[in-house]
Amino acid sequence: MGKTKYHFNPVTVTFEIVKYPFRRKFGRFLFYLLAAGLYAILVLFIAYKYHDSPKERILKRELSHMEFQYRVLNDRLDQITEVIEDLQDRDDNIYRIIFEAEPVPSALRKAGYGGVNRYDRLDGYIYSNLLKTTTEKIDQITSQLVVQSKSFDEVFEMAKNKAQFIASIPAIQPVSNKDLRRLSSYYGYRMDPFYKVMKFHEGVDFSAPIGTEIYATGDGIVVSVEKSRSHYGNNVLIDHGFNYETFYAHCKDIKVRPGQHVKRGQIIATVGNTGKSTGPHLHYEVRKNNKPINPINFFFNDITPEDYELMIELSSRPSQTMD
Repeated sequence: MGKTKYHFNPVTVTFEIVKYPFRRKFGRFLFYLLAAGLYAILVLFIAYKYHDSPKERILKRELSHMEFQYRVLNDRLDQITEVIEDLQDRDDNIYRIIFEAEPVPSALRKAGYGGVNRYDRLDGYIYSNLLKTTTEKIDQITSQLVVQSKSFDEVFEMAKNKAQFIASIPAIQPVSNKDLRRLSSYYGYRMDPFYKVMKFHEGVDFSAPIGTEIYATGDGIVVSVEKSRSHYGNNVLIDHGFNYETFYAHCKDIKVRPGQHVKRGQIIATVGNTGKSTGPHLHYEVRKNNKPINPINFFFNDITPEDYELMIELSSRPSQTMD
């Protein structure tokens, strides 16, 4: 029960009970209520400004843990990228070289993934940069793995055809030449015997008596047989598959026909002196992707390393072709 308040009335010279009207009582009540509300707001503001609530502390711990996990994930993605780069290096410089396949273009391996606005949806967060970096790395790794998977599929197919490849690739000399004396002119710029100027010689010349047997240097299919009195004279072209062809010119007798399958070491013709020739010999070429390449790099099945070194030395000396 509230205390009764009195005030002195000088007129009646007595103490009278103080009576407040309802409006004043209600006003004072509102004032106290407003003051209490403002005080509570001030206390809460100070509390939330300088002190975290239990829920905020839990959320901050979770955010900190999430940031840590994302950074660990980025480190692991960097390690995975290194492993993928090692696989790519092995693929280009070991596996594909074994099967004489072109390496996968670097532009294809490092092709972009998505457009410039692909990661805009990740903007607006505290850790947006971290989220975008992680997502971009995952996308790049995914893209690289797709390219690498396709490359390994190709290598696998080449491995399955390895036996056929080994049998088909030109790997012996087209005439018997154990002492290497029959190689009279090599691949490269040589003196033309007719015009006496330096001219690129696209094959090698084997001087041999007329009638000397000529062998197919790898399994393949005879593409064409031409009999002519000019240029390369009687000649044979064999397709070995895998983008390889061999060409045999200035022949005397040709013992195969177009479309015929031949085996390495099979007699396909004999040495002659037909066409534009200064003497009995075989002009022999190896072509890959329709371009001539040096045939002496393909005599590895019937010469020793010492013979190969000698052949390299002889090929560096000036000489004159026979056609």
